[in-house]
Amino acid sequence: MGVFRPFETEEWIEMLRYTLMRLGVFVGCLVVVWGAVYSGLAPRGLGDSNGLWVVLLALLISAPISFVVLRKERDRASIQVAQRVDRMKANLDANRNQEDVADDTARAQGQTS
Repeated sequence: MGVFRPFETEEWIEMLRYTLMRLGVFVGCLVVVWGAVYSGLAPRGLGDSNGLWVVLLALLISAPISFVVLRKERDRASIQVAQRVDRMKANLDANRNQEDVADDTARAQGQTS
């Protein structure tokens, strides 16, 4: 029987790398949008909503950039996730088969007695 490991080292590193890269793209966009808003190149938010406006605009800009620029990292991370799901399914099937064999054995012994 295998040992349950919530995070394998390679999987964890791939997901952390992808997450940090996405965060980096967002922070870069946030700085650019903040500079554009405060220099007057982009419109300011209404009333006290300027901070929210800057964050939402940065999210809107960073999403397609991340989608295109981080494609290879996203594919690498998704392969790791898919492999983990496949391993978990295989472990579940193996456990189910062990339970079925034990159940069949117990029933067979109960019928012969």
